[in-house]
Amino acid sequence: MYYVYCLKYKYGRRELYYGYTDNLRRRAKEHGRNWELIYYEEYLSESDARWRERKLKDYDQARSRLKQRIKDSVVSAG
Repeated sequence: MYYVYCLKYKYGRRELYYGYTDNLRRRAKEHGRNWELIYYEEYLSESDARWRERKLKDYDQARSRLKQRIKDSVVSAG
């Protein structure tokens, strides 16, 4: 499985981070304690996961739609 994920910075900055990985638990730990996993999507294909990550990083509309879907989780992240 491959995962596209969204992390929220816990302290101060109103920041979100988007990424993809084949090991979600390991990757979340690598980001450190200052980041909180707030959302993920699961894919069978690595190419699908990479495509989705690229859309989230490159296109404001994709990020806006995701933020709208998970708005209660990102209230403090903006």
